[in-house]
Amino acid sequence: MTKVETSRQEGRERRVAVPRSSHAEWVPAANRRSPVAVLQQENSTRVPELVPIRMQRMADSPFSFFRGAARVMALDLLETPSTGQKVQVCGDAHLTNFGLFATPERKLVFDLNDFDETLPGPWEWDVKRLAASAAIVAKWRGFPRSVGQEAVHAGVTAYRRGMARHARQSLVDVFYEQLVPENVRATALEQLREISFQSTIAASRKRTSDRLLRKLAVEVNGSYQIVDNPPLINHLNVLTNEPEALRGLYDGYLASLPPERAELVARYEVVDFARKVVGVGSVGTRCFVALLIDPTGAPLFLQIKQAVDSVLAILPDAPTIEHNGKRVTDGQRRMQAASDLFLGHSQALDFQTYVRQLADMKGSIDPATIPAAALTSYIARCGEVLARAHARSGDPAAISGYLGKDSEVFDRAIVEYADRVTIQNELDHAELVQAIADGSVPVADL
Repeated sequence: MTKVETSRQEGRERRVAVPRSSHAEWVPAANRRSPVAVLQQENSTRVPELVPIRMQRMADSPFSFFRGAARVMALDLLETPSTGQKVQVCGDAHLTNFGLFATPERKLVFDLNDFDETLPGPWEWDVKRLAASAAIVAKWRGFPRSVGQEAVHAGVTAYRRGMARHARQSLVDVFYEQLVPENVRATALEQLREISFQSTIAASRKRTSDRLLRKLAVEVNGSYQIVDNPPLINHLNVLTNEPEALRGLYDGYLASLPPERAELVARYEVVDFARKVVGVGSVGTRCFVALLIDPTGAPLFLQIKQAVDSVLAILPDAPTIEHNGKRVTDGQRRMQAASDLFLGHSQALDFQTYVRQLADMKGSIDPATIPAAALTSYIARCGEVLARAHARSGDPAAISGYLGKDSEVFDRAIVEYADRVTIQNELDHAELVQAIADGSVPVADL
């Protein structure tokens, strides 16, 4: 037997200890912690004045809650079956953490684009979080239950088929593979689907630093300055009054880059630096934006995000991490087909960071507006991308052997699992909303 055949057989044998149908099973543990208590524990280490913004955003909808509650789901996943087959996982593979961005060659690709929680872990965790996100969005939008179930099934089927294909590919071919936007469009059976994604493609191509300069900055005395928009964007004394810390952050970032890219960045001048609140789950961590200008006057916006412990650090065999910023960038490079030219990491004062371009030709489907007809095809493309991302670091033959090439046993099990999680997520969201109403959880009035 070849090594691929041996791995595939080992995957099949895992079905005895961990039946594929067992992945449908999940009920809240008897000692399950209150989701609000889990969030408040996270908030205790975050910037106090930003926590109410996080809580407000999470209370906005069941899906917004799900986005910010990665740790809540991770704790629940500890109680679910695992094959023991590990890959580099995203850790937060919900549908809005897939999207478009530009490669260093300026080609638009569709891929995973958020790695704050990445760590080696069970491949099933990413599949289940993606599946749950599809079911939650479908119910939140008021779609028939069958729409959510169809989307989940399509995403898991695409993952299973993609893994089977990657098991037949050479390692190099897996690393070379990219999904370009033209392949993300749905079939022409539903014109609305194509229109939905085409508008996202068009908007993404317009998101460049030049366009961002007009949106975020103004010219002052021949230079540019980021415009304050408190509490979301403002200049603070956290680092700007600590020149040595800011210089250390910049020098550390340059040191993390390959020499040719460090030389490129060093030719820019840093002209401004401000705090910028981003996302849902990240709100409350220290996040900044830096404006750099090159000798021709062309701008470059860099996002500096604090990197904290991954929610997957609760895994019994989680590796020891010395630098969470490096954890994020290393994980991103392992999973993405092509990564940001300016991706790097650093440290400032008492926290670790990673650095990337801000909004450079980035875009994703807005779950609040995605048509029911488009959800299934979109989740299928996400499942396809996730399989390729996992195949880069794991053993696709072993995972494919477990899943089976043509069997839908695992696919149907995850549909059931996602239904169960959707119900629990609504209860968890309601608990947060009630805590806000009771006054025990403050929110921002924005």
